[in-house]
Amino acid sequence: MPELLTKLSFEGKVEMLLASPDRDAGLEKHQVAEARFLFTGMEGDCHGGITRKSDVRMVKQYKRNTEVRNSRQLSILSAEELAEVAKVMGIPAVKPDWVGANMVLSGIPDLTLLPPSTRLQFPSGAMIVVDAENHPCRYPADIIAKHHPEQKKGFVAAAMHKRGVVGWVEAEGVIRTGDAVTIWIPPQRLYSHA
Repeated sequence: MPELLTKLSFEGKVEMLLASPDRDAGLEKHQVAEARFLFTGMEGDCHGGITRKSDVRMVKQYKRNTEVRNSRQLSILSAEELAEVAKVMGIPAVKPDWVGANMVLSGIPDLTLLPPSTRLQFPSGAMIVVDAENHPCRYPADIIAKHHPEQKKGFVAAAMHKRGVVGWVEAEGVIRTGDAVTIWIPPQRLYSHA
């Protein structure tokens, strides 16, 4: 696959990195200046691991809690899209730590619409593979409602196709706030039988 990828003519930038070691503490994460990204995911983050338990998103394919490959090691959001969501919701900001982000990037138009198998490459050699769009759900909405109670139901609609992507680590390395991001996209085709 890598030989078929096309390097885009623009770069993104790492605006923020966030992690949380404790999944039971909730979705919110804290900011870090840099982090090691390993085959298991972002070092020190609770969503890492080579495998994970299947959840509600996979009930059509597996019984709940089936051990599956972890293609959701990381949640990657766009600074521009977060600002758009906040504007639609009529609030000053949707903070990345409220919505479980591991990484916030800028300069990538329509980041949420990056196709599966897109590669995000960083100066250290770290490479992240985009698995899929991360659809908005009620968990971030509950956190946002703590800060803006009038918007409890507004997040899901406002964040549709602007909630970012999930992905996994293909090559290890350190990623730092301020790093440039090179984007490699796969060939674009529509499957006519869907």
